[in-house]
Amino acid sequence: MATLRKLVERFLAEPPDVTFIEVQTLLNAFGYRERPTKSSHHVFVQAGRSIITVPTVGGRRVKRTYVRTINDLLELEEWYEKDE
Repeated sequence: MATLRKLVERFLAEPPDVTFIEVQTLLNAFGYRERPTKSSHHVFVQAGRSIITVPTVGGRRVKRTYVRTINDLLELEEWYEKDE
């Protein structure tokens, strides 16, 4: 749980980019699973929730705008405050 908390803190800081592995780890922790695709856009789904599409830069980095979208969709700020 401490690792997830640190990852959420990183996302809330909205760095200019994060690794795709960090995005994947966070979304998996919140119950999302990656749907197979043949493009540079990775699609994450969870029943009853919004689909999250994450394009990568060079296959490894995710831009800040998508970090912000993930923060909003997962309501990370509320989760972080509730977890304290």
